[in-house]
Amino acid sequence: MSDGPLHLAVALDGAGWHPAAWRSHDAGPGALFTAAYWTRLVTEAERGLLDFVTLEDALGPQSAAPHRPDDRTDQVRGRLDAVLLAAHLAPLTTHIGLVPTVNVTHTEPFHVAVGIATLDHASRGRAGLRPQIAPRAADAAHFGRRTTPQLTDDDVRDPELIAERLRPLFAEATDVVEVARRLWDSWEDDAEIRDTATGRFLDGAKLHHIDFEGAYFSVKGPSITPRPPQGQPLVASLAHASTPYEFAARGSDVVLVTPRDRAGAEAILAQVDEAVDRVGRDERARPLRRFAELVVFLDDEPGAAIRRKERLDDLDGATYTSDALIFTGGSGELADLLLDWRAAGLDGFRLRPGAVPHDLTAITRRLVPELRRRNAFRTAYGTGTLRTRLGLPHPRNRYARPC
Repeated sequence: MSDGPLHLAVALDGAGWHPAAWRSHDAGPGALFTAAYWTRLVTEAERGLLDFVTLEDALGPQSAAPHRPDDRTDQVRGRLDAVLLAAHLAPLTTHIGLVPTVNVTHTEPFHVAVGIATLDHASRGRAGLRPQIAPRAADAAHFGRRTTPQLTDDDVRDPELIAERLRPLFAEATDVVEVARRLWDSWEDDAEIRDTATGRFLDGAKLHHIDFEGAYFSVKGPSITPRPPQGQPLVASLAHASTPYEFAARGSDVVLVTPRDRAGAEAILAQVDEAVDRVGRDERARPLRRFAELVVFLDDEPGAAIRRKERLDDLDGATYTSDALIFTGGSGELADLLLDWRAAGLDGFRLRPGAVPHDLTAITRRLVPELRRRNAFRTAYGTGTLRTRLGLPHPRNRYARPC
């Protein structure tokens, strides 16, 4: 689909992806845990006609290290629950997709499926799921049911080492996504009759036990929630190495990758293609969209974005680094980069604003118009669901009898 319309999403996390972003002059840290704050951000993203927003979440407070907690008090700590927040945003928005992050290591698959199905009903077909494993052993202590591997400093320097240590968690997450998909299908599309004259609300023959038996859990089903409007809400997963590429190839609709340049994008997409082949996925029947990630500091005045990032670095006491490329520059330069990378085979991008609202509004009010000038981005939302917008088919219900 890389020769079709360019797709854009934004990843929202607190005051922005830079750890000192909350100290920016326009950040409004006092509002971080209010519904109004998030409503302003997501309605701004919708104003820019973006495809979807993702909402970050985790099972423990943020930390400077990805694999262990810290005791810092000079960075944002704490979040609102992403699924509940998305449900609040659903009736306040009209077109933009809402894709909350859900930790699937310590959350029951039934609850994951029902929560996202409910969000899809509330948003009328705009829901998604970003499944995430719990890579920090300390998170398990919040639940007391199991332990998970403790990553070392050496592990986190190498994505392949991390993936190898966490391979069982990815295998479990694969089963979670599979169970969610089966539960979304456990009601056929026309299972509800709602005929008051005959007193028939439901056709019981169109509800199905999924009877899933796996290495980590078993789930009987059916779901308590009717089939979502999209049939299958969008599943998007972030991947940095071979194991998560396979995870995405098995169960995701969108894979989010982190190249550093066009050559890197080509190499990563080749690895994704290999993972698709290994798991035997037929992309004609089940397309997999490929999005690249960038952290964005966007200012059209020459040098302003670099200076702004450097000021935030000074406030934080360290140079900010990321798993994704950090872009500092103007909207024209960013448009050049996105269109160049797209030629490698990408369908779109998930942009991480370095600081909000500044970099979010720069995306919606500078980058988007620049892409439109190049005939590379939409001028209006079309009709249909989030899946429709991304060119993904409405999935056939696996339990429905052929007509």
